[in-house]
Amino acid sequence: MSDYSKALEFYEKSLKIREQALPSNHLSLATSYIWIGQVYNNVGDYSKALEFYKKAHKIFEKALLPNHPSLATSYNNIGQVYDNMGDYSKALEFYEKSHQIFENALPPNHPDLATSYNNIGRVYNNMGDYSKALKFYEKSHQIKEKALPPNHPSLAISYNNIGLVYFNMGDYSKALEFYEKSHKIKEKALPPNHPDLAISYNNTGQVYNNMGDYSKALEFYEKSLKIREQALPPDHLSLATSHTCIGQVYNNMGDYSIALEFYEKSHKIYEKALPPKHPDLATSYNNVGGMYNNMGDYSKALEFYEKSHKIYKKALSSNHLE
Repeated sequence: MSDYSKALEFYEKSLKIREQALPSNHLSLATSYIWIGQVYNNVGDYSKALEFYKKAHKIFEKALLPNHPSLATSYNNIGQVYDNMGDYSKALEFYEKSHQIFENALPPNHPDLATSYNNIGRVYNNMGDYSKALKFYEKSHQIKEKALPPNHPSLAISYNNIGLVYFNMGDYSKALEFYEKSHKIKEKALPPNHPDLAISYNNTGQVYNNMGDYSKALEFYEKSLKIREQALPPDHLSLATSHTCIGQVYNNMGDYSIALEFYEKSHKIYEKALPPKHPDLATSYNNVGGMYNNMGDYSKALEFYEKSHKIYKKALSSNHLE
């Protein structure tokens, strides 16, 4: 956080000078707004991030041609914030505007197009439209395969995303196949405690958990958690993911008190890191409620289920595909 606050301090000084010296629609002001927006996005202050990204976007709309790549990047920035907020329909709207410009302005194998396909794929995956997600992830992957060497980390991300969709579709053997391709690249390209390796272990653990192989699942989840504890700050969302996953395995094994312990660790992080209406917070309340229910503490269970339900009603009514 201290690095971000330092960055913000310098960006704001820069903005102040530019506001005094330049006309209000100068492109350098838009650049300043984007830098400040990025800091707010990185620290999870999404309303502030949106405010600054939209200020930048207004300038771009006035100063640039409608098919200028910077305008596409601007739409993408706004889409990313909505994506982080869990507002997937809004995210999709802005990602598609961005993509339209990229398609018109760039050659068909340009890396920015791969990123754009990937973003749209991720939103469809989050909305539960897995066939569309797969289509966009595969388009992204095809560009990367042509443009990058076979052990490039970006290809690992691509294999991972495709694996995730197969996982969500319940095709666990396909999911494992793509996760393993991803993991092989990461093992060669990254140091042993890199957070991306933790993602890889975590995803493999999820497949084994869903296949009912709980000892294998725990083995991979614990490898993931170990890396994350060494590499990340204690309130990082990836740690919450690890705690949740381990909690799920203990829940599946019928060890509810241990499951509750991990779900509560996860929930503390979510409360600090996410906006109050985020769908992941609703899931977290639901997980904790589920453990109290399994342990026979029904009043506690009801308390957490109601908190979960309140968020789901607000957050998913406009976003989740039927």
